[in-house]
Amino acid sequence: MKITAIRPYAAWIGIRNQLLVKVETDEGIYGWGESGLSGRELAVEGAIRHYAELLIGRDPMNISALWQELYRSQYYEGGRVLQAAISAIDIALHDIKGKALGVPVYQLLGGKHRDRVATFATTTAASGAEMIEQARILRDHGWTCIRVLASGHHATEIFEPREHIGKTAHWMVRAREELSDDLVLGVEFHHRLTLAEAGSFCQKMPSGTLDFVEEPIRAEAPEAYEALRRLTDIPFAIGEEFSSKWQFLPFIERGILQHNRLDVCNVGGLTEAMKIAGWSEAHYIDLMPHNPLGAICTAASVHLAAAIPNFSWLETRSTPVEALGFEAVEVFTSQIARQGADLLVPSTPGLGIEVDEARLHSEHFRSWQPPILRRRDGSITNW
Repeated sequence: MKITAIRPYAAWIGIRNQLLVKVETDEGIYGWGESGLSGRELAVEGAIRHYAELLIGRDPMNISALWQELYRSQYYEGGRVLQAAISAIDIALHDIKGKALGVPVYQLLGGKHRDRVATFATTTAASGAEMIEQARILRDHGWTCIRVLASGHHATEIFEPREHIGKTAHWMVRAREELSDDLVLGVEFHHRLTLAEAGSFCQKMPSGTLDFVEEPIRAEAPEAYEALRRLTDIPFAIGEEFSSKWQFLPFIERGILQHNRLDVCNVGGLTEAMKIAGWSEAHYIDLMPHNPLGAICTAASVHLAAAIPNFSWLETRSTPVEALGFEAVEVFTSQIARQGADLLVPSTPGLGIEVDEARLHSEHFRSWQPPILRRRDGSITNW
């Protein structure tokens, strides 16, 4: 079997663009992958076109060797753009291999540990009574792990972090008081705080209020997270923007993260994700994968979750209180089945995903940028 074509599709699906990749072979077997670098799809598409020159005519079954060649084939290896491209290709190659061998992708990864993959859900309302009511709805529909958004999360122009710390802290305490102690409760800050701001927020939390705080600060400096760890006992959920095992290295080895938010479409695909999962297992860290993309990312994440022992919850953005449309049935004609708060591990060969390619051709790329937030003095702050 030889690779004959690699076709990237940057198209508007749901509320923003997705970058899907189709890898074709001379035996008529094809695979689908997805890139996770939202907002920079055209940059990743360019990288995929560079990689296509290396891959045409190659054996798609040699996934690990091809991964090494793609990663090490240029002097400037790695980085988020290249790794997002490698991720999409790697996932598609696993889809091909599973179909060729007649087995689900998790069988290529060692077999399955579970039949169902638990998910966590996210409230969409701003910090307040409606947020708590949405959490109750999710709990009543079977979710046992719920993430809420920090005050100011929906800002589109002006965001002053300090103005939202106290309000967020107040409503986190209220949420814990009004919801069951058995509910796993976390808050997402989207790395909008400085170290001092994050420390101030965490110190306003009575011990036991939150089960995790997600991405409170940017993660370029592990030492900053170590300093924050000394200021709080709240577990950290980190890693959704990491693009390699080397970025995870200090966070795992130095015990900085407690929930691993690996994104299979950013980190280098299933090949790299399995290495990080094993490394995390050795340090008693469970994976809580990032999954805000489409049906292909969900499918790849479900196969990963099935194949590892150290798994907790997979992110889902399709719930009774949130529907982003990333898994649009008009495009994805076959996808992972859901039952309550769980995704069911499929038994079909490959990823278990089918794409209406004709419909995909009609869904055009749209120019989109995430909000560019500023403080009141005009300076840039994190989105």
